[in-house]
Amino acid sequence: MALTEKMLDRGLRWWSRHGGLAQFHRPAGAAGHVAGWVMGHRSSNVARNRWAAGLLDVRPADRVLEVGCGPGVAVAALAARATRGTVVGVDHSPVMIRQARRRNRAAVRAGRVRLVCTSVEDLAFDAESFDAALAVNTVGMWPDAAVRLREIAGALRPGGRMALVSQPRCAGASAATSAAAAAELSGLLTDAGFEELRTESLDLDPPVACVLGTRPNRA
Repeated sequence: MALTEKMLDRGLRWWSRHGGLAQFHRPAGAAGHVAGWVMGHRSSNVARNRWAAGLLDVRPADRVLEVGCGPGVAVAALAARATRGTVVGVDHSPVMIRQARRRNRAAVRAGRVRLVCTSVEDLAFDAESFDAALAVNTVGMWPDAAVRLREIAGALRPGGRMALVSQPRCAGASAATSAAAAAELSGLLTDAGFEELRTESLDLDPPVACVLGTRPNRA
């Protein structure tokens, strides 16, 4: 790890102990801008989002949803793949939506990216609106996550793909912590009706787990 990355990690640990962690849950004000900058520039975070976007196997004409898009790192990676499609990024923080809009300004102007400021419990999309959906390190903050996932499943076309990503950020997080998170995500996807589940891992510290599932083709 580069020296600047180590210094950033040290600073983040201090900030978390002094109440800054809440800014990663609901960024607001000046501190929220700092949290968004960290999420948009920290190398491990950028790698995690781009890796997750790649696992979804997005095709050029796909319609893709990201729930909890933050500063728009994964949105940009998804839009680079859905060159004739549409990427919709949703976040409950106006600060994050503004940062995501700046990061994706060209795709927004071209109509290929749409950014919506709303909470996960207030999502309102027509049935079968999307080919794929992604959520990175946000499911644990959703009210009634099982209900939310069933709603997102309804917004996916039959055969649509869902990817849930977790990199535990609690003190002492390890490979075992990531494995436990993956097992929990697998259970949520199964309960929401997803099939063909598989788990992928990215070798960071702690490891990143991504659980992918498919909405069945049958009714």
